[in-house]
Order: sequence, then structure tokens, then C-alpha cells
Amino acid sequence: MIAEALLYAATVPMTLKEHRRFIRYSVNLWSRAGRCSRQWAEHEERSRNAVTSAMAGLRQKRTALVLGSGLLRDVPIEELCENFDTVVLVDLVHLASVRLWLRLKGYSNVRLIERDLSGYDELAAGRQPEPLAFLRTIPYLDFVVSANLLSQIGRGAKRRYEAEEKGAMPADTVTQLIEAHRSALKAAPCRTCLITDISYAVIDRNGKVHEEPDLLHGVSLSSVQANWKWPVAPLGEESADYQIVHEVVAAY
Repeated sequence: MIAEALLYAATVPMTLKEHRRFIRYSVNLWSRAGRCSRQWAEHEERSRNAVTSAMAGLRQKRTALVLGSGLLRDVPIEELCENFDTVVLVDLVHLASVRLWLRLKGYSNVRLIERDLSGYDELAAGRQPEPLAFLRTIPYLDFVVSANLLSQIGRGAKRRYEAEEKGAMPADTVTQLIEAHRSALKAAPCRTCLITDISYAVIDRNGKVHEEPDLLHGVSLSSVQANWKWPVAPLGEESADYQIVHEVVAAY
């Protein structure tokens, strides 16, 4: 708990005021990633491999952009920095530990952007959500990665939607925002790589599946090149009686 508190405190002054309420989610992810490093290793490696496979053969490697860069454990940051002139990392929060690690590694071609990628506020204002419209302002963009972000957009939107007064938001808010992200990536004028979990299963100690929700709320993906399991909550993490295993895909 002391390490988490210190990381939180160190991140606050580096984070935009409107995003500070999200720091605890990033710190919690950092903490769980440390506890579950062995169980998450395969997922992280497969995610990194998907990115390197997706960028193979690119003729121009000027700017690469990573949406949902997070802890960088699932992003092949070394390969990106070696291959591209500029690497832009976009997320709601960039933890102090990530900033320090990048500095110590000497990745001078990395740029950090704090941004809400959900599109929720646009939809709430009655506008068509275009959460990735800013991609058009990134010069010489040759490669975009969405790194284990899409389902998180859905989960965050679902929490906000359920806290709203009835009728304040469209009934299909979550689906609209997930589709806005997917379609914007598909329309991007450069090569893209989408990595996301699409569902999860709650499995008891006897192997019985108790839940299996669709994390993309009906939105389907094309060009899926790989899929694998990610034990997000192994036995003992949330309960001694069950584990939570996510289904992950990579599309590029």
C-alpha cells in the first residue's frame, strides 16, 4: 500500500486536473500487474508480438502512435523507438513510474499526450463522437496501435451511463462509443493494429463457467489475425473460488 500511495502522490502533479480522478485506476492496474506478472507474461508478449507483426514491411516509419499506452508492458516500446522517428503515447494518465522509466531509458523521441479517448463527452453534448479525430493533426503518421483499450472505453462508458439520469444519454451509448473507436481506426490513413479483449469468463475451481459477457457490446471486428487467453484475475486475486479469464484478439 505504501508503494501505491507514493506512486499516486508522485503522479498527481504531473497529471491534468480533469484527469486526476483516474489516477487510482492506473495505480491499481500497476499494482495488479506486479502481483500477476507471471500469469500476465504470455498476454503481454503476444500483445507486443502483434504490434511488431503489424508494423512489419512498412515503407515509411516516421510517426507511430499508441492509444492506451498504459504501463507499456504490452507495447514493444523499444522496437517502436528504434524504428520510428517519433513515438506518441496517448492515455488519460501517464504514471510517474512510466515517465521515469522512459527518461532513464533515454527514449528522446517519445512524446506523451494526456487525452480522454472515449468520446463520451461529445455524445453527451449531442454531437457525433469522433474520439480519434485528433489523429488528423499528427504529422507524418504511419502507424497507430490501440493497445488493450477498447473494452476499457466500454467499461468506463457503462459506469458513466449507469450513473446518469434515465434518458440523459442514448440507450446504445456504450455500443456507439466502441463502434466510433473501431470505425475510426479502420478509416485511418495509415496502418493500424487493434488489440482488445472481447469477452471474459468467470470460472470456478472445478472449471465451470458462470459468466461470459460480451465486452464489445455487439460490435464485431474484422481482420483478426490472432487470439489468446489472458488470466486477468487468477485464482486468489479476487477470490479463492474463481478466476477471470479474458479472450483477447489482435486485428491488423
